[in-house]
Amino acid sequence: MAPLIAAIDQGTSSTRFLVFNSKNAELVCQHQVELQQMFPKEGWVEEDPREILQSVYTCMQSACEQLGRLHVDVSCIKAVGVTNQRETTVVWDRETGEPLYNAIVWLDLRTQSTVEELISKTPGRNKNHLRNQTGLPISTYFSAVKLRWLLDNVGEVQDAVRSGRAMFGTVDSWIIWCLTGGRDGGTHCTDVTNASRTLLFNIHSRRWDPELCRFFDVPMTILPEVKSSSEIYGWISSGPLAGVPVSGCLGDQSAALVGQMCFQEGQAKNTYGTGCFLLKNTGTQPVMSNHGLLTTLAYQLGPDSPPCYALEGSVAVAGAVVRWLKDNLGIIQSSAEIEELAAAAGSSYGCYFVPAFSGLYAPYWEPSARGTICGLTHFTNKSHLAFAALEAVCFQTKEILEAMNLDSGVPLTKLQVDGGMTSNKLLMQLQADILGVSVVRASMAETTALGAAMAAGAADGVGVWSLSAGDLPHVQTETYEPQINREECAFRFARWKKAVQKSVNWEVSESSDGTPAFEQSTFAAVQDKVIRSIRGPKLVHKRAGDPIG
Repeated sequence: MAPLIAAIDQGTSSTRFLVFNSKNAELVCQHQVELQQMFPKEGWVEEDPREILQSVYTCMQSACEQLGRLHVDVSCIKAVGVTNQRETTVVWDRETGEPLYNAIVWLDLRTQSTVEELISKTPGRNKNHLRNQTGLPISTYFSAVKLRWLLDNVGEVQDAVRSGRAMFGTVDSWIIWCLTGGRDGGTHCTDVTNASRTLLFNIHSRRWDPELCRFFDVPMTILPEVKSSSEIYGWISSGPLAGVPVSGCLGDQSAALVGQMCFQEGQAKNTYGTGCFLLKNTGTQPVMSNHGLLTTLAYQLGPDSPPCYALEGSVAVAGAVVRWLKDNLGIIQSSAEIEELAAAAGSSYGCYFVPAFSGLYAPYWEPSARGTICGLTHFTNKSHLAFAALEAVCFQTKEILEAMNLDSGVPLTKLQVDGGMTSNKLLMQLQADILGVSVVRASMAETTALGAAMAAGAADGVGVWSLSAGDLPHVQTETYEPQINREECAFRFARWKKAVQKSVNWEVSESSDGTPAFEQSTFAAVQDKVIRSIRGPKLVHKRAGDPIG
């Protein structure tokens, strides 16, 4: 048996442990455990770090048992990589090893007032004030504002910081620390891709930035050590894989970029999961966006290797809208049913769905938006709504792709795709139609886990996976070509933008003088351009009790 490499794929809704053959990238076995999300208040999204960790151990144990049934010795696993939901924030006690609060998930909106307060500290009340250092706007999305909320609101976190017991990390840090010994010498680290999603990391120096930490009033002593995406961080301390190195770490979207083998400047991929994330490799120099995209670390495959950067467009709600239709409305019993239900209609018949449950991410960065369904008539039924939900994923991707083309100056001619939703053939055809370019789906959908495995197997001291261009495995693909005319596509996209206009400025908080806080904020020029392009005349905010008209 060729050497095997395993990957922990810790996502928003589930954890998986997958084992790959290092010579041909074939999936040997896997196990998956669903995770419970908690919604203690409107806009709040939490997960239990202990449940996350237990799911890792459960998946690891079950996958190793599967190997035994295949008559494969677990000693064939030479390394383990980690890929994770990014931005989700954990603080724990280094002495007890226990989390001090639930993990605050990347989708969480509780920090909107924290964001407004932070923006008010910047010259011109500019949410892009830190973009030159971080590549990111000040937003509820990123880890630093979640950490600031914990420092401000959770007594256990405050006490642990004062006594030097607090440790901060994204989910990768929590998993690696626990796997490699926890309070008995576990490695407190993260990689450059996860660090670049915190707002505390300078993407040029690739260091925690003292100036950024002062801005957020975050003590640098609680931060993990930043390492490359491919090196030995430590060794698993217990269980069936005790002694196996943990040697790869990538945020999930960076892992998918690696798994799709987008190693050349200009290559791009789109991952359809809970959210939707389009990344384009921009090479060894960061490219700053003028059109609402993020600049992020794509990967650094070894401590002595140059880092690669990416432009990213992030959509908060993609697969989550299908889960919403299932869990909240009950119009489907399983996520897989949406394809058949939408196909029964064949069109949304003028119904447009903007699933801005957590505001709008790229290219708008508009936290005031909320979910909106437009164009309902007596004729509209659940099939039309299902179709509109799938179209919404595609329209959001089109907006990001258009921004990416403007930033790069080189339009993409094809889009490589992965993620759980890509098994939906109707969605893939809709995406090709709406983009007007080829959509190329890898037959092996587990590219996120594959990317983490590749990084782990290629690490110095492991060295069983070659990332040389000539050695990369060939992955079979399925291609979807556009089938509708450009005029129809343009019409549908214009109607989508009109629906987006209706969703913006729905949730308006008020400042102490009674005026809408969002009106007071001075948005960066890019966001002004984007919003004006869809909004037309300025919307007038009305409060309860205002006369109509």
